[in-house]
Amino acid sequence: MKKQLLIIIITLLTFAQQVVAQRAQVKFKNDIFSGVYSEVYEQPLSITYKVLCPSGTASREGMDFYINDSIKTSDDFDYANNQYDKGHLAPAADFNCDKQMLFKTFSYLNCALQQENLNRGVWRFLELHERELAKSGAVVIVSIDLTFSVKSIKLPTGATVPDGFTKTIMVNGKVLEKYYFPNVAPVKGKKYPDYMIKL
Repeated sequence: MKKQLLIIIITLLTFAQQVVAQRAQVKFKNDIFSGVYSEVYEQPLSITYKVLCPSGTASREGMDFYINDSIKTSDDFDYANNQYDKGHLAPAADFNCDKQMLFKTFSYLNCALQQENLNRGVWRFLELHERELAKSGAVVIVSIDLTFSVKSIKLPTGATVPDGFTKTIMVNGKVLEKYYFPNVAPVKGKKYPDYMIKL
């Protein structure tokens, strides 16, 4: 009986250590984006980047997302057999000056569970818009905040699906536009300006 009790206590302590080990907020930074990651949600909480290559032509062929050694992120299993894309937050197309820079965008630190139709539709067109702004020679800095709540969906694989995304676009140091996208399939016919928040 004592042996069984000891095994139960050790098991509970091990589980508690694993839960404590999951950090609610971890800052990260490389030379193209920075942000805050939640190991609890296995999703970014925020990310900020400057559009560097609005007219780049480097190919992303053969690239796929990779995990990080020092931060516990989502992985391939979280994106399998569901409606969520591996949504780049700092878009690959904003950093395709060369393959090395492009590859940095494929970190799971820069990846969110994003509803596939949102990612491939209005979100993609807004990314195109930010590149067009940068092509004029303007300094374009973008911040994205992910929203989570008690109602957020937790996948069986461990990652939590964001409720939505707030994107703020700054041009030459001033906030130009702000948008909020619920993490659901967009209503047919809606365009990205329909998601704009009044400043």
